[in-house]
Amino acid sequence: MLSHFSLGSTLISQAAPAGGEMSPIWGIVLMLAVFFFLIILPQSRKAKKHTNFIASLQKGDAVVTSSGLYGRIYGIADRIVTLEVAPNVRIRIDRQTIVSKDPTGGDEKAAA
Repeated sequence: MLSHFSLGSTLISQAAPAGGEMSPIWGIVLMLAVFFFLIILPQSRKAKKHTNFIASLQKGDAVVTSSGLYGRIYGIADRIVTLEVAPNVRIRIDRQTIVSKDPTGGDEKAAA
């Protein structure tokens, strides 16, 4: 029985290719590279674009917040933006919650 086991292990070791295997580290490196190019790089580009957008906001711009509020910028401080959402109705929001400029430009008639 013992000789049968050693014969089987000898045949298996001879059947395996010698030196032609890809090291497992290359698989990990490849996975990390794919992860970086498909997830991390696009996310950092999006964050940089949003930071530039936030820095370029000016008084009078029509914007949309992440909660869906439409308004015109009435005042800007370091972190706080005052939005006018209706005539003489102003709210204070965090500057980072502004996600885009209003595509209608704040024109209520064009939105309807």
